[in-house]
Amino acid sequence: MLTKNDIINVLKNIYDPEVPVNIWDMGLIYDILIEEERVIIKMTFTSPTCPMMEELLEQVRSDVADIAQGRTVKVDLVWDPPWDLSRMSESARLDLDLTEQGW
Repeated sequence: MLTKNDIINVLKNIYDPEVPVNIWDMGLIYDILIEEERVIIKMTFTSPTCPMMEELLEQVRSDVADIAQGRTVKVDLVWDPPWDLSRMSESARLDLDLTEQGW
């Protein structure tokens, strides 16, 4: 049975090449919905001008499809609410040396 944790584990292995933190800990994933025939992932980026946007969207779709047990995988790009530093995990902020005083 496919679970959100299974998908999160996959997402934790996908990195934006410009930031040494995985997309899950960056807070780029807004929602994961597992249905009988499909998986829907709502995702954003730190900027609408990210040069790797299409490649990362496809990598998320492809990597999750590998474990989706025959389900179609759809990745919805969303901009609302806008991403900000508060969406990052504590470990990501520590890895990037972003303390509350620095943001």
